[in-house]
Amino acid sequence: MTTLAHHFPALLAFAKIVSCGSLSAAARELDVPVSVISKRLSLLEARLGTRLLQRTTRRQVLTEEGALFHARVLRILDEVAQAEAVLQQRREGVEGLLRVTAPGELGRRWIVPIAAAFQERHPRVTLQLDLSDKIVDLIDHGVDMAVRYGALADSSLVARALAPNYRVLCASPGYLAGHGEPRVPDDLAAHRCIVIGDQRRTDWRFDGADKAVVRVEASALTNDGGAAHQLALEGAGISLKSIWDVGDDLLAGRLVRVLPGHAIAAAPLHAVYPHRRNLAPKVEAFVAFLGERLQAAWRW
Repeated sequence: MTTLAHHFPALLAFAKIVSCGSLSAAARELDVPVSVISKRLSLLEARLGTRLLQRTTRRQVLTEEGALFHARVLRILDEVAQAEAVLQQRREGVEGLLRVTAPGELGRRWIVPIAAAFQERHPRVTLQLDLSDKIVDLIDHGVDMAVRYGALADSSLVARALAPNYRVLCASPGYLAGHGEPRVPDDLAAHRCIVIGDQRRTDWRFDGADKAVVRVEASALTNDGGAAHQLALEGAGISLKSIWDVGDDLLAGRLVRVLPGHAIAAAPLHAVYPHRRNLAPKVEAFVAFLGERLQAAWRW
């Protein structure tokens, strides 16, 4: 059995008939044929089992039941209009809860200050930041967008480039002074390597002409990119890191680039979100702001 919620066009037609004074005037207001208005009114009266209007060729008058029903219909239509206005304001304004996930070290160093500046510009946005090196399923976790390195593994998502990025092998000057400096990728097998993940053995892939792949065994293993960075600074070994994480340490001499003549596949920074159509203004604005600030910060 259908409810009155399924008869919204009929409710609107009834309200217009009353306010306009006739079926023909209501039809003009709603830009539909008079026959459509008449049918909607008839269906509504049949659904309710009572006559709402007494009609003659010259005039129409609300019945007692019609007057009671009309008062409630006006409240319903007003609530719908208010609900539409709220959504329209949200579509036009940057506000609401914005859920963002990003890699831990990148997030702490770069995304957090940019997010704070964004919120200062848009104080009606509430930010929820999930900083983790794990790949979060955006839909399952209700996340609006993610900042990720490299290409998409999930083709159902949408990616927008934010800023350049490349990865480098790096170690402290002290480590290289004590253990020597690798000259070719295969030399890494004899070095202490700091690996991010949960597998002690992993492949480091190079992007040169020979497409070298070197299997390294971790002397230190961590699930946190920031910890790997700090281990490298402490002289624990060679780490594979994003230039965003270690670029300033390389410029300052706190770290030294290892095998600089052997490039590793680039992995540009992307904003990733579930849908392209009807993207919420808060997401659209944050992605644009993030890209602008990250590109301005690029210096390597």
